[in-house]
Amino acid sequence: MLTLNPTTDTTALVAHALSKQYGETPVVQDVSFTLNFREILGLLGPNGAGKTTIVGMLYGGVAPSRGFVQLGSTQVQSDGRTARAKMGIVTQEDNLDPDFSVFENLLHFAHHYRVVGKAARKRVGELLAQVRLEEHAQKRIDELSGGLKRRLVLARALINHPHVVFLDEPTTGLDPDARQEFWKLVIDLKQQGCGVLLTTHYMDEAQRLCDRLLLLQQGQVIDQGTPIELIDRTIGKEVVEIEGVDEATLQALATQFNTWCRPFGSGYLLALPLVPTPLWDHLVAAQPQRLTRRYANLEDVFLRLTGKVLE
Repeated sequence: MLTLNPTTDTTALVAHALSKQYGETPVVQDVSFTLNFREILGLLGPNGAGKTTIVGMLYGGVAPSRGFVQLGSTQVQSDGRTARAKMGIVTQEDNLDPDFSVFENLLHFAHHYRVVGKAARKRVGELLAQVRLEEHAQKRIDELSGGLKRRLVLARALINHPHVVFLDEPTTGLDPDARQEFWKLVIDLKQQGCGVLLTTHYMDEAQRLCDRLLLLQQGQVIDQGTPIELIDRTIGKEVVEIEGVDEATLQALATQFNTWCRPFGSGYLLALPLVPTPLWDHLVAAQPQRLTRRYANLEDVFLRLTGKVLE
């Protein structure tokens, strides 16, 4: 058994120097981090950044070219079966059985963990309540909305009372209401003591849910910290979106006021310095077609670090 105890330990999982390449192509390069109990750790990056490959290495579905993953005293790569006994995994694919009802899907999956009979039915009832699917228990899979299917997949991942839960872009394709409902369930997992690793390319999701973030580009960690730390350190408090002023003028102003400017949509993005009024006055005087002042966010961080917007 794993030597993990969410009530006394702090570290749920350690990933050390994970790297993966296919042929000569590197997909993940030297990624290391820890995941703590009662924490949501986010892997934030665009499609192709290596997020899903990292998750695959964490639960043993993908063999790393170098590095290892450890839960307690157990290394995933050498004893994956033991490690996975305390993991819950929500991949991007639902893989639900369309021939079974909601209740039957969970009951059948419980058998994989040798939970049968009354114990299985009791556990399924608990999970349906936890993810708020009791009223849908007898429905077939094709009767469920996308959001309800995602909740069912999460319930399935919790059958074995996992200490660590991996969520690989779990809300992709969901409408805003369904995403909000799923977020509540993720926060519940954290409050119950789980370590949660979430991959996402949604800025609002990362900023709303994650205690810490790893920012990924081309398989590498380019920065990390809490959402607030990343925003404050990389951007500052406020930014300006501006259109209708030429880039040379804006770059000159950015240099003059010791800040930065990047192309952004059909215009440009400037970070306002700690004392913003002088630069703001210059921008107003330039008579732009559009001038918007707002608080900085994680999308601005990614743009500053990579020169690209994430979504």
